[in-house]
Amino acid sequence: MTVAEPAPTRAPVPPLAARARSIGGSPVRDILAVTARPEVINFAGGLPAPELFDVEGISAAYRAVLAEVPAQALQYSTTEGEPGLRAALAARTSARGLATGPDDLLVTTGSQQALSLLATALLEPGDTVLVENPCYLAALQVFGFAGARVVAVPGDRHGVDPAALEELVVRERPKLLYTVPTFQNPTGRTLPAERRAAVAEVAGRHGLWIVEDDPYGELRFEGARVPWIAAQAGAEDRTVLLGSLSKVMAPGLRIGWLRAPAELRRACAVAKQAADLHTPTLNQLAAARYLADSDLDGHVTRVAAVYRERRDAMLAGLADALPAGSVWDRPEGGMFLWAKLPATYDTTELLPAVVRQEVAYVPGAPFYAAEPDPSTLRLCFVTQTPEEIGEGLRRLGAGLASGR
Repeated sequence: MTVAEPAPTRAPVPPLAARARSIGGSPVRDILAVTARPEVINFAGGLPAPELFDVEGISAAYRAVLAEVPAQALQYSTTEGEPGLRAALAARTSARGLATGPDDLLVTTGSQQALSLLATALLEPGDTVLVENPCYLAALQVFGFAGARVVAVPGDRHGVDPAALEELVVRERPKLLYTVPTFQNPTGRTLPAERRAAVAEVAGRHGLWIVEDDPYGELRFEGARVPWIAAQAGAEDRTVLLGSLSKVMAPGLRIGWLRAPAELRRACAVAKQAADLHTPTLNQLAAARYLADSDLDGHVTRVAAVYRERRDAMLAGLADALPAGSVWDRPEGGMFLWAKLPATYDTTELLPAVVRQEVAYVPGAPFYAAEPDPSTLRLCFVTQTPEEIGEGLRRLGAGLASGR
């Protein structure tokens, strides 16, 4: 007689922390999982165009590093980052109008980690953080995990309103303002120079700290570059500037950095030691070698020219794809375009009908810290050719019509 073995038992998962229970996943990631089929024209992602990666230049940098300094490349490194990479990044920052030395920078595993480290170093549960409305979605997640109270700053199609910002600073006494002032995610808008100066004045008068996130600033198609808030009078000593190679070189490298005053930078380094010790040495050395041997500025110019063609293709087709009464802006660079449909449309409810047409976007509602506008949506224009964009917009129009 065979005795049946007892059924295996599984221990229950320990109770999750309140912050893990309260913070949901990224709707963008959820949409990408649903729309991963190759036949779907995906305007939902925020991914750079992979066919434009400088594969040969990056491969050559890795080969050189592994051939010349293999022991260093495969070994642990310092938390602050490889000196050669910090020197190269500091030189690029200085050349763009913000005097920076290598020791002013902390290399991070993508600029997303930089934001997480700042939240760890600065925020206590209940602290108030001011954000744009709408705001970069993953920033809202970071602040939510930190237990912060997130307050949206009123603004318009040009970005935050400095007068409204000052009123909130006086009333709410926030720990910091988080902003993506150049080619913002999700709206693609750029804060004008005069507003940057006004925001800096508010910061100087009231002791406001600013976290200025700039992952897209080099992807300019037209118009003049607008100086960082970090370079404005009044904000020089109270702005943390975040940068990244993800959108201009390759996101798989996971190379980002933060520029901050010494005491705050040291606190972020301690937080990074607890998180991952250091950003991968091999990736840092390869990035430094690429910056030394290749023309990143020339590469970015070529990428921006392609992205401009794709933006123009999307702008050309929106009037036919979106319902009458819709409005949108013309971004001067970056990766995203923001549209607002008539008030009777709910882009979250309409998404399933649109996906059935094998095209996708991101509904605008999750990007809002304040009351969401359900009629908004984000479109990424960089990962499809102009021909694919035209077909995608045709499908989008059909899906919006069928969902009504």
